[in-house]
Amino acid sequence: MLSQAKAYIGWPCVLVMGCNLKDIAPAEQTNLKALAGKRVGIDAFLTAFQFLTTMRDRSPQGDGMPLRDANGNPVSHLMGFLHRTATLLSMGIKPVYVFDGTSPELKADEMAARRARREEAETVHTEALAAGDFALAQKMAARIMHYSPQMVEETQRLLDLMGVPWVTAAAEGEAQAAVMAAKGQLDVVATQDWDALLYGAPVLVRNLMDDGTKRYGRVVHAQSIGLEELLKTNDLSREQLVDLAIMIGTDYHPGIKGIGPKTGLKLIKKHGTLEAVCEAKEQEIPERLEEIRAIFHNHPAVEVEDEALVQGRVDRQGLIQFLQTERQFSQRRMDQAFEKLIESGYLREGGQTSLFSFDG
Repeated sequence: MLSQAKAYIGWPCVLVMGCNLKDIAPAEQTNLKALAGKRVGIDAFLTAFQFLTTMRDRSPQGDGMPLRDANGNPVSHLMGFLHRTATLLSMGIKPVYVFDGTSPELKADEMAARRARREEAETVHTEALAAGDFALAQKMAARIMHYSPQMVEETQRLLDLMGVPWVTAAAEGEAQAAVMAAKGQLDVVATQDWDALLYGAPVLVRNLMDDGTKRYGRVVHAQSIGLEELLKTNDLSREQLVDLAIMIGTDYHPGIKGIGPKTGLKLIKKHGTLEAVCEAKEQEIPERLEEIRAIFHNHPAVEVEDEALVQGRVDRQGLIQFLQTERQFSQRRMDQAFEKLIESGYLREGGQTSLFSFDG
């Protein structure tokens, strides 16, 4: 297997982010300050994977896996959520994390493909470690990250201690957030997944959790994409946008071979519907087309009371017990987080919770 390593290095990350609409989506650069006062629904799973794949053991003989505490427990997810959430709060943003529920049955093939890619990468990772090829092992580690149920529970415990609201979706997290945003419960949906627009999110913000950081030597900036502007710019209805996405390829259908965003846009504008495009191109109409359309237009979502989305109180002592005592977080890391929480007004200098109104 190691002899095939070069092929594996070229694999895309197991973490696929739905349909790529980059080529047709008008994006505007934004930043955290511009989102002050906004209630932002954040895709918790994609956010966790960002933390797990960036905060890893990259020492000379490191395995490339998430950072661990002295007892071997992964802590990268907790480090990331603590630091970034405290930063968002200090900027006046009102985060609401949305966790994935059960994946729709229509996504079974995509999930199976991801598992297969991960299992092959795990084999290469194991063999690379055994052979002492730590560089290859670290590259493979990014492809086998798993946000385990235990990590999810730990993240939710952390958010509870920070007073930050979270929701478990009925199915897809970004879809749940999109439904909530369309109802006016959220102002923005923050995810790397373009599918949030297909689910009806009025405003998608990408790179929120990376804004201001460096990637490949360049500073990353958050980007804002408005659904209405996207539709208007491309002269599309939302129904046509969904059909276009199905042509390009989504988690629920691999797409029509040879059709990318720009070609698909021309075809859907010329013919109007996916069925008409298939007829003109002499292609088979995708199986279960109406079900795929319905998953975007009427995605299952849990009902969330407005009161459940209000920022709560910060439990300073609880955070110290969980992170510093149980997970060996450094005093410096804790102090940095508390300084940001003090800036947000949710924590007083002396450690007492702020008395200001928590009306959200």
